[in-house]
Amino acid sequence: MDGQDAKPFRILVVDDDESLRAVVSQVLREDGHEVTTAKSGEEALEAFRTGPYPLVITDIVMGNMSGTELLEEIKRLRPETQIIIMTSHATLDTAVLAIRAGAYDYLIKPFEEIEMVSTVAGRALDKIRLMEENRNLILQLKQKNEELEGANTLLKELSIRDGLTGLHNHRYFQEHLALEILRSRRNSRTFSLLFMDVDFFKRYNDTYGHPEGDKLLILLSNFLKECFRKSDLVARYGGEEFVALLPETSKERAFQIAQSVCQKVADHPFPGKDTQPLGKITISLGLASFPGDGTDGSTLIKHADQALYQAKEGGRNKVC
Repeated sequence: MDGQDAKPFRILVVDDDESLRAVVSQVLREDGHEVTTAKSGEEALEAFRTGPYPLVITDIVMGNMSGTELLEEIKRLRPETQIIIMTSHATLDTAVLAIRAGAYDYLIKPFEEIEMVSTVAGRALDKIRLMEENRNLILQLKQKNEELEGANTLLKELSIRDGLTGLHNHRYFQEHLALEILRSRRNSRTFSLLFMDVDFFKRYNDTYGHPEGDKLLILLSNFLKECFRKSDLVARYGGEEFVALLPETSKERAFQIAQSVCQKVADHPFPGKDTQPLGKITISLGLASFPGDGTDGSTLIKHADQALYQAKEGGRNKVC
């Protein structure tokens, strides 16, 4: 890649020979790059610490700090920096050792053709561009993966949530019930199941319209979540029916919880309560427990549903 056609780079040129520094710097500046010079390894290292350079071109034989020592320090500070060593034929073996230590390439001086400086630097800069592109690609892929993971998490969450109320949906409840049965069988534990139905909900819809009915279901869903423990699962079973699964809860304790929930709903000032037959928004609840009322999901659901029917037939706003 021609350096003149690509973006400019910051390059640090290090040599104790002022005339050589000037020649190398001029070539690189003509290629469009921003060049800083240093007359010693110590001066170069100070400049590098102030603001790292992607490319350093340094003589190998200098005063106190050699080019090899400068190479080691720069690689320690910024391993991705590319370093080109300038050497004479007399120190060519040292340059080869520098390559093994991490230098990108070397230039033999005096230069037979000054264009070699531009050519070798251009190859090093091509590598730097490729490394940057790879880093950017990796970052983009990482970002895409994170976005994909987030989307998958969202999709998974949406697949187990009721679209209206935000509660877990019927499918998730069935899966959770099956797992709870297995767990309770294995540990010889009990759990309880509550079916809940909004009383006179059709009349509420007929009076206020379905949009207001949906709002009531949302308000009631949020209210029910607050009535149960965090360990309990509250889900929308369908329509105006809700279900609550209470792990490690006896029928007696579940009955107390159900009565409390029933009373809290009746006492709550839900909108439109005054036009309902009971003068309030109420729910009826049916209770079943594992293993007393059944040892499989369908039997438990059947018993809870029958109990709910009894509560409805018995006047509503009660637990059976």
